Parts: sequence; C-alpha cells; structure tokens
Amino acid sequence: MIDISHLAKKFAVESPKKLSEQEKKDPRLKGRFFHSVKDVSFRCEKGEVVGLLGPNGAGKTTTLRILSTALKPEQGEVHINGINVLKDPVLARKKIGFLSSSTGLYGRLSGRENIAYFGQLHGLSKARIDEKIAEMADLLDMHSFLDRRAENFSSGMKQKVSIARAVIHDPELVILDEPTTGLDIMATATVMSFIERLKAQGTPVIFSTHHLDEVQALCDRVVVINLGETVFNGTTAEFADLSGGHMHQSFLHTLNGTKEEHSNVVNL
Repeated sequence: MIDISHLAKKFAVESPKKLSEQEKKDPRLKGRFFHSVKDVSFRCEKGEVVGLLGPNGAGKTTTLRILSTALKPEQGEVHINGINVLKDPVLARKKIGFLSSSTGLYGRLSGRENIAYFGQLHGLSKARIDEKIAEMADLLDMHSFLDRRAENFSSGMKQKVSIARAVIHDPELVILDEPTTGLDIMATATVMSFIERLKAQGTPVIFSTHHLDEVQALCDRVVVINLGETVFNGTTAEFADLSGGHMHQSFLHTLNGTKEEHSNVVNL
C-alpha cells in the first residue's frame, strides 16, 4: 500500500516578466515562485489501480516525479508499506517502478540490452534478467523487435521496452505517466492488459492519463488534481456518479468546482 500525504513542490521563476498572460493569472504563482503542487494526498492499496487525472499543467507529472524521487518536495510524505521512502531515495527506487513520459531509451542498444542494463542497475543476476526479459517479451509482445536497435523503434515498441525496463526488478509499486499516449490500438491494448496483470498479481499501480475510457476499464479509484491540489479522491463508481455515469462530465464537474472556489476567494 502507498500513502501520499500533503505533497507540495515549488519552483523558482527566473524571469517573471517573460511569463505568458495565462501563466501570470495562475493562482499558484506567488512572487518569484510557482507552486506546481500545493497539497496532494491519496492512497493506493494492494491490487488497486488508481487513475490520476487533471488538465495539462495541473501538477500530475510533478507529483509522479516526486514519487519517483526525481524531485524532492518542500513538504509531504510518501509511505510504501509503512516506510517513508522520501527519506531514503535508494530504497524508494528499489520499491518503485517508474515510467516517465520523457525518459528515452539508449538508441544504439537493442531493446533487450536496454532492459538488461536496468536489471544490472538493480543488482539482478544474468539468469534472473534473462528470465524476466523472456517473460515480459511474451506479455508485451516484443519478440519481433527485442534484438533490434532502439533508435529504429516505433512509438509502441519504445513504450513496451520502457515499461519492461521499469518493472524488471519486480517493484512493490508501479507508476506510469501517460503509458498509452501516442500508441496505436493494438499497442494500447497490450499495455492495458499488462496493467491488468499487475493488478491481478496484487501490485498497486498509479497511472496518469487523459483517456477516460482507460480509467473506466482499469481503475478502482480516481484522483483528480487541479491547480496543484487534490480536488477528487474516491472510487471510480463515485466519480462516475458525480454526473449520472458520464465520466467526461464528472471530470469537468470537478474542475469547475475548483474554479468556482478560486473565484470566490478572489472576490472576497
């Protein structure tokens, strides 16, 4: 189980005068700091899939990068099975499998070599690495391109290898940042099946997406972040019930509620 409590992260703004009008109007801009994440809290139990939703710039990726230990928050805690992993980044990386939306593969290495390299970083034996690669090649349908150079891969091929690389060490938690973006229907179906398998194994999964059909198909819980704060945290059924079963309308409902609250604060 992962428990995320009151995360906050701000960034210094080097040239406030160069910000766009939209950026200047963002209520998270305070002086020379932009508070990307202000207060994010949620949890993911064993065997649950949590869908992380929010508009572009809401703070989703910053939140996920904090969980991966790529960023250090100003405040907040992250506990995995009772252990505060933010206090020990090395331990966190052993427990977490993280797929970033921006981390590329080593183009001159084959798919197999990319995966094996990360297995070596995690201290796995060659025999265990070979075993895991064979297993994931079956699950992610990678046999046809596994030994080709990554620089020649399609988007779907790259994403499959990146997912395999992220879970080579059998992590206790898997975090996927928009894992199906840019994929065709077949590749998307393969990735979704892989997430379902992680869930069946009892591995908690947190993934961000803009595709509400994926949320409806896979997720046990939904978390919506807007303007750096958690504005919804509940079951998928509770989320759908916000608008009589229409997921898109439920999403807009949570965002409009945030805007109305901010407007009231400004008017006061």
